[in-house]
Amino acid sequence: MAANVPASLKVIQPFLKLAKEYETRDPVVAYWSRFHAVQVGIKNKTKDNVSFLMNLMDLLEKSKQNHTQEEAVTNDVVAQAHLENKGVQLFLWADTEDRASRFNKNVVKSFYSASLIFDILTVFGELNDEIIAQRKYSKWKAAYINNCLKKGETPMPGPVGGEDDDVQLPSTSSGPATGLPYPEQPPSNMPDLPPSVVYPPAGATGHTVPTVQYPPQYPPQPQSHPATNRQPAPADPTGRPKPKPRTSSGVRLEATDYTKAQKYCKYASSALQYEDVPTAIDNLQKALRLLQTGKDDSG
Repeated sequence: MAANVPASLKVIQPFLKLAKEYETRDPVVAYWSRFHAVQVGIKNKTKDNVSFLMNLMDLLEKSKQNHTQEEAVTNDVVAQAHLENKGVQLFLWADTEDRASRFNKNVVKSFYSASLIFDILTVFGELNDEIIAQRKYSKWKAAYINNCLKKGETPMPGPVGGEDDDVQLPSTSSGPATGLPYPEQPPSNMPDLPPSVVYPPAGATGHTVPTVQYPPQYPPQPQSHPATNRQPAPADPTGRPKPKPRTSSGVRLEATDYTKAQKYCKYASSALQYEDVPTAIDNLQKALRLLQTGKDDSG
């Protein structure tokens, strides 16, 4: 499908190629690559590419149905952790090779692949500063090393001006780079990395496949509602707000406190998927402390 992308949807071609590369290697990356491609494609929808988008959405829906037991497909929190882990894994491998002056197409592909996966992470909300910096650096490094190899020049390892972490990296466009070779997997002996815990948008526990919206051909009919004998609950004659429930420790919690505690528990569960016990314990302790004291120490 990536080879038949309409000209008006060339912006999503890198993500469809990434999905094809990871189809059997990592179906989670493949699924979310197509999901992101659909989201971007819908924003660029025209009469000429609607058919292509419909076929892509059908493929995405079938993929979701085939992976109903894969939590990183059905649960957004787990998916975010999985993709961030994969992106950081690729980035760190490429960065290590680059700083050791081992320049080749695999380094270019790994930097480029990492940048695409960081783009895909925007499906779940805004990126944190660290991922934004790694995405920008990956895109620049992939293009820079690729151009040097084409010209027969030896690239400079690390950031511009040396390995000073304070050096300002060159700015790059937010869109995917073009004309670069396609990602390959780094060596199999590369260890997995625990995911960095980042807050997803509220309610991110599942998702639906995007759809192309069409205007209705006929005006909608008013919906009829069955009559009911249910009487509205009587209003409090005093007009006073109901007191918030207290915990066993006497602390009154806001609705946002319960939401944060749930998120901490979800992150703990996600960390255990990667056998990252310290992160799991840290998040469980944060949830417990919040419920016991009403205070969130994460800032």
